[in-house]
Amino acid sequence: MIKNETTGKIIVRHSKHCRSIFSKAKGLMFSPKMKDEGLIFYFGKEQLTSLHMFFVFQTIDVLFLDKVKRVVEIKRNFRPFTVYAPKNRSNYVIELPENFSAETKKGDKIEF
Repeated sequence: MIKNETTGKIIVRHSKHCRSIFSKAKGLMFSPKMKDEGLIFYFGKEQLTSLHMFFVFQTIDVLFLDKVKRVVEIKRNFRPFTVYAPKNRSNYVIELPENFSAETKKGDKIEF
């Protein structure tokens, strides 16, 4: 489960954790459309983590979190076959179904 601790609202009920190099590289490529599920990417230190949507066939929302799991940046409506370079460093990246980040704001604390 991924929850917005600031608002007390559940964002998604299910999550997959991507810690290995392979799982981070694969991400959502060739995956079926997400429903009530998020992908959590773990990075050992704060870094700029560019993302691509090559071979991802759904629009998603992305949350970038710092080491204490506060939202430092949000990319909404990330479309297939595009790229995104964040402006802020993050320790965690969460990929969510489209519009599931609608009530989340920069500075919110996320729990998973």
